[in-house]
Amino acid sequence: MINLCRALRSKGITATACHFYANRYNFESDVCLNLQETPKHLRDDEIRKYLNKAIKEYDIFHFHFGGTFFPDKSDLEILKRAGKKMVVHHRGSEARLLSAAKSHNRFVRVKPEWTEEKIRKNLSHLSKYIDHAIVLDYEIETYIKEYYEKTHVIPHIIDISKLQPNYPKEKTKPLIVHAPTKRNLKGTEFILEAVEQLQNDGVLFDFKLIEGLDHQKTMELLSEADIVIDQLRIGSAGYLSTEAMALGKPVICYIREDLVDKYPAGFPVVNANPDTILTVLEDLINNPNRWKDLGVKGRAYVKQHHNAAKVVNQYIDVYKNL
Repeated sequence: MINLCRALRSKGITATACHFYANRYNFESDVCLNLQETPKHLRDDEIRKYLNKAIKEYDIFHFHFGGTFFPDKSDLEILKRAGKKMVVHHRGSEARLLSAAKSHNRFVRVKPEWTEEKIRKNLSHLSKYIDHAIVLDYEIETYIKEYYEKTHVIPHIIDISKLQPNYPKEKTKPLIVHAPTKRNLKGTEFILEAVEQLQNDGVLFDFKLIEGLDHQKTMELLSEADIVIDQLRIGSAGYLSTEAMALGKPVICYIREDLVDKYPAGFPVVNANPDTILTVLEDLINNPNRWKDLGVKGRAYVKQHHNAAKVVNQYIDVYKNL
């Protein structure tokens, strides 16, 4: 959100990224209501105050992760009556329907709190008031396109100036890093099994599992890596893959077979799933001549397809058509 708003401001557009709660990863925002410090019975009042203020100041409301100001979505009617334009941005778990995902991906897992009934109800309610939806990739579009009049696939924005490349050098003992937010969703158990087996077989490398750290510290540790493993279950490249590529790292990630051709030409991610991670990881470790080449290609790919200065124009086009 903050990268998008900063990119919009660079184009002369007033934009504000608002968080309701502080987050454990310390993701930046322009405004944070810090509702975790407000008694629960008073939080709706604080949100309503900010909503009333925002209605006076803004023309477009861009919602993320399928949430709006209030859990019951009552604010959507208020915004519609006020003549405001709205767009919703789906990013993953709040849209990923397990039955649909399983038809293409036997490895997939979903967050248990996002049941299909809850997802469908949420999508139906949002699409009653909102015509345009944005998604990060074609995997997510699969689940939401039947609900909205128009869906837009726009890659997530990266401020590459804040992620300087640190290309891996050939060495006998590379550092491999995995940084899951949810182990079960990312297939961490298969990565740990592959790491243990390869180390038992005498393959030389160090391994670091990053969990519970804020975003800045995670980026610092990723910058030290020689190989980054993202996820093995979801079937599409996540934000971590893009950040790692921006840092000049070779990235291993599972890309669903039916989605491989949806990515732009030159997509440099090394594809692996729970069945293949052992052989894919071993092959990459044993071919250090590939590391920098993949890192350079990854950095170039992010600069071409995720650079905030370029991608922001796609968002502006959506706003103009609301």
